[in-house]
Amino acid sequence: MNIDKIDKQILHLLQQNARINNLELAQQVNLSPTPCARRVKRLEQAGVIKKYVTELDPEVLGLTLTVLTSVTMERHTADRFEKFEQEIAQLPEVMECYIVTGQASDFLIKVLVRDMRHYEEFLLSRLTKIDGVSGVHSSFVLRQPINKSQLPI
Repeated sequence: MNIDKIDKQILHLLQQNARINNLELAQQVNLSPTPCARRVKRLEQAGVIKKYVTELDPEVLGLTLTVLTSVTMERHTADRFEKFEQEIAQLPEVMECYIVTGQASDFLIKVLVRDMRHYEEFLLSRLTKIDGVSGVHSSFVLRQPINKSQLPI
């Protein structure tokens, strides 16, 4: 898909405020409303815009502990990894999951919990019970100086 300068402006503005109305968006990118709406629709249909979400403040909601957890699997098979991914996706505390290389672990997951007791319950009662998990290493986030949700377009 060819994304031109106006598309990039639209995407930038939508990343800043997904609730911007079409008239205001069109004015800011110097288009009339109909062509602007067509461009947004085309970006949605092409999958460039995947969804619109509301960003919540985890601390206000009592989720004050972020943990980066490295997970090692006992066997490196596609079906074992797929099963782990399916099970980890069902855990609401898991915010992100990556298959990684270059370190001793196979997965790196970002976990968001209320406190250390909540993490202990998550770790011992759910994460380590997933078939194939052979090791876990937890790193606790002290502070997050950078937190971006906008892509550099």
